[in-house]
Amino acid sequence: MRYWLLLLSAFTTPVFADAPNPQRQAELANMLKHDCGSCHGLPLKGGLGPSLMPDAIADKNDALLFDAIQNGRAGTAMPPWKPFLTADETHWLIQRLRQP
Repeated sequence: MRYWLLLLSAFTTPVFADAPNPQRQAELANMLKHDCGSCHGLPLKGGLGPSLMPDAIADKNDALLFDAIQNGRAGTAMPPWKPFLTADETHWLIQRLRQP
């Protein structure tokens, strides 16, 4: 039983390396404000896309957010950001969005 729990946690717990360097963090923060903000509203409180405020995404798990960012959402204006963001950068953005 423990083996299965360990195996399951390996697929549900995000594993990523160190945070991006300070220059890349600044670029990602700018992207979050301007690129994401163009649809989610400049203060990220919602617009064409839903709010990305911490309380609005509190019930969303990291895997769901990761998938939405990396692969976009079919049938919506949400594009895939996979060509522009590494997995580690995506995890960093998710943690940043969760900060109050």
